[in-house]
Amino acid sequence: MMKILWCWRCQMEVPMLEGEEARKAYELYGLGLKSTSGGNMQERFKELISYYKEVTGEEYTNPNAIIHHLVDIYGPPCEKCGKPYRTSNATFCAACGNKRESR
Repeated sequence: MMKILWCWRCQMEVPMLEGEEARKAYELYGLGLKSTSGGNMQERFKELISYYKEVTGEEYTNPNAIIHHLVDIYGPPCEKCGKPYRTSNATFCAACGNKRESR
């Protein structure tokens, strides 16, 4: 189910996909990468772009931005500032410098 989280790429809170929604988005991203239809990125990834808008209500036209909006690629929330660690293996918070207590 979708949740709102801080995105390090976008530098703001955005709708992030998780679970089955994320798996489907990743699958659609892969189909866009394999597409031989030519055209621009919006054409090649139109199914992914449409799916993200359908699920989140947000319209992103850059598929690389969408694929960074998956909960599973981030770590848990920082104990100090609440923003997610950049990865599940991060040892400190890139936002506030907090040293992670445990992994």
